[in-house]
This record gives sequence, structure tokens and C-alpha cells, in this order.
Amino acid sequence: MKPFYFSKRKLQLVPAAIILIALAISTSTFAQTITTFDAPGAGTGPFQGTSALDIDPSGRTIGFFRDANNVRHGFSRSKDGTFTIFDAPGAGTAAGQGTRAYATNSSGSITGHFTDSSNVAHGYVRSKEGVITVFDAPGAGTGASQGTFPFNSPNLINPEGAITGYYVDSAFALHGFVRDKNGIITTFDAPGAGTGANQGTQSFAITPGGDVTGFYFDATSAVHGFLRDANGLITTFDLPGGGTGPQQGTFGGGFAPNGSILGVLVDANTVNHGFLLNKDGTVTTFDAPDAGTGFDQGTLPWGINTNQAITGWYVDNAYVSHGFVRDSNGVLTEFDVPGAGTGLFQGTTVYNIAPNGAVAGYYLDSNNVFHGFVREPAGQ
Repeated sequence: MKPFYFSKRKLQLVPAAIILIALAISTSTFAQTITTFDAPGAGTGPFQGTSALDIDPSGRTIGFFRDANNVRHGFSRSKDGTFTIFDAPGAGTAAGQGTRAYATNSSGSITGHFTDSSNVAHGYVRSKEGVITVFDAPGAGTGASQGTFPFNSPNLINPEGAITGYYVDSAFALHGFVRDKNGIITTFDAPGAGTGANQGTQSFAITPGGDVTGFYFDATSAVHGFLRDANGLITTFDLPGGGTGPQQGTFGGGFAPNGSILGVLVDANTVNHGFLLNKDGTVTTFDAPDAGTGFDQGTLPWGINTNQAITGWYVDNAYVSHGFVRDSNGVLTEFDVPGAGTGLFQGTTVYNIAPNGAVAGYYLDSNNVFHGFVREPAGQ
């Protein structure tokens, strides 16, 4: 849920998909089975490779990979290991460009964004049949690192096909949007959102009923959470313990089935803590037992399932990342994917959790190469 910035042009859609099978490796450790995988065509150099970013109830994972030329390509991987590789029409083919897939729904649709040859970002949705529709939010900038971003969350698309995200305008300010199932885009700004470069509103999750949560940066670049209901009413919130400096505060970023908001609280020392804000206003904060307590360390929850089990990762005192699952009773289990690196900024990153408790993410190995994984719970 912490901020990332990337980045208009309307393009005709022509689906591109290649069905391939990649080798998967399964490792059983205690009450878990971890399968690691690399998408066909993924690069093997530093910061190349495969990033799995969402998992659906069938065990299908989606994400993107960086090839040997550092170009990104979307993928869908079925539970049996079959890959579908795709590129959005108009996606650039130079280093740092290409297609990113972030979220999928129960209908098999996938959303994310792509960067074109001018380094401008455009949103897209890919149907289960492989048809890709490109879209741009009204007001999105057309310069490099501007444009439309369904970005970095597994909760960007609901079962009806409505999509949320944000766009970056020509002054590099951020604004939220919702694109309904018919393709109509509504833009919005949270009250109090700043209007300077890298300030404004970022939406990160949408419920089946159309409520949206996310966060905004004010004029001092401090961060505040918001909830926008399906009628457009926006409520902002700040949780106790949040810092008030730049990049500190309350990052709303996900929904539990009962409407509770999942997110990250960044304190006055820029340490990350997980939170769950219930609809009645009560707040539960939590930290992984081995989470670091230094600058930009701590606990980063990213996904929650229908049983209110939460997953994500924590950063330890040596800036190594590790996965965790927190069950509905608050019991938190830490884990590492075999092969994950133990050096600075390496390790295990977890993005979402399926109803059966399976989680998906990626790890960065000791050579700084990315690999996807799925961790199945006991008995699966």
C-alpha cells in the first residue's frame, strides 16, 4: 500500500497469448508446500525474472516477468503449471516498458497497466477469453511517468469487473478513479489531498459493492486513509500511532469481506505496522514477531481472504524480507521460500491469499533474480 509512481493514448485491442508450460519445483516444509516457478522467457540477470502478484480460488496465479532485455510481460499460470503469456496492445518494447498484471477476479479477468514507447502508462483489462481493453482516465497526463495506473494491489478489480486505481496528471499530481463494469470512468480526489507533484489520491482496493479504499498525500506529503462509498461519499481517517511527517501516516489498501479495511500504519520513526480497521471504528494493529524496528522496516500486510486470514511480508533489522500469514484468531506464522536470498533487500514478498489459505508472491534470490511461488496450507 505504500506509494509507487509510474505512469495516454487510445489503442485498438488485439489479444496476444502464448500457452507454455514451465518447470515448477515443490518443497514441503512443516505444514506447507511451496511451489516455485519461472515464467517462460523470464530473464536470469539481476532484477529480472518472475513476480506473482495475485491468486484466485482455483489456484491460478497472475503477475508479470522481466525478460533478458528488462521488458515486462503479463502472465497467468494455472494450478497445473500451464502459463499464458500476454502483452497489451501498444506496450513498449524497450527496457523498463511493457505490461504489468496486478489483479484478477473470480470471472478470470485481469487488470494492470502497461508502459508505452514514450513511457506513458495506460490501464487495461484482459477478459478470460484473452480480449484486452485499454483505457485512460480523463485528465491523465501524456508525458513520461504520467498516465493511468491500476497498480500494485491484488484488490483492484471486483467480481463485477469494476476497477479502481489512480492517474498521474500533467503536473505529476495523483487522482483516484473507478471504472465501472460498462467502462465508465469516474475520477475523484480525497478531501485534503495535496495538489503538488507526487501528492494527491491513490486508490488501491474495491469491494463487490463498489466501495473503494486507499490513501492520500496532503500538502506536506503526510499520508491519510480514505473510504469512498459506492455513492461517492468520501470519509478520511487517521489511526492512532501514525506519524505526521512526509511518507508517514495511514495507508489504507485492502478490504475484508465484512468491510473492514486492511492497511499499513507508518509511525513517526517510519516503521511499518499492520492494521485492521473494523466498520465499528475499532482498530487492531499487529507486527510480525521478527519484524525490524528501524527506518522503513516492519510489517506490511497486503492481502486478506474470505476467512479474514491476512498475508504479506515483514522487513527485518537487516532489511531482508520474509513472508507471513496471520489467521483469523491473530496467530501469525512467518516463513521463507527455499532459495530466497538473505542479503540486503532480498528475501520473500507475499501479495495475496486465496480462500483456502494458499498464498502467492515472489522471492529475490542471492543473485537478485525474481522467482514466483505459491505456498499451500497443510492438507492441500
